[in-house]
Amino acid sequence: MTSPRRPITADELRGAGLRVTAARVALLETVRDGDHLGVEAIASGVRDRVGHISLQAVYEALHALTAAGLIRRIEPAGSPARFEGRVGDNHHHVVCRSCGVVADVDCEVGEAPCLTASEDHGFTIDEAEVIYWGLCPSCSTARSS
Repeated sequence: MTSPRRPITADELRGAGLRVTAARVALLETVRDGDHLGVEAIASGVRDRVGHISLQAVYEALHALTAAGLIRRIEPAGSPARFEGRVGDNHHHVVCRSCGVVADVDCEVGEAPCLTASEDHGFTIDEAEVIYWGLCPSCSTARSS
């Protein structure tokens, strides 16, 4: 399931306590328009929208937007960080072991069932990250040919 495209507004950034800049708006649009993008792809998308931006500025904006809860950072094992615009619903991911493509997976039962750990060790749990691994349809077809 992909989240519906939400328009980026200055109020959304301000409401998160962030200064509104063309680069932040472009970065948020790029992440929301993309599909689990890495930093290089995000930087390229931002440059297409606003012109030159340094990689350091992209990293800083990604950090600020992630901390503000406007985007989500995922880090599948062995892969660089990726970012997505679907936030706040505790969904999970499936990752192809061959090509690295990532897709969203909704929780199977009820509302955030994986937040009930068998042992919480005194933690107040607010998020669970589940990653399923396998081969995407394209890689599966290629291997069986």
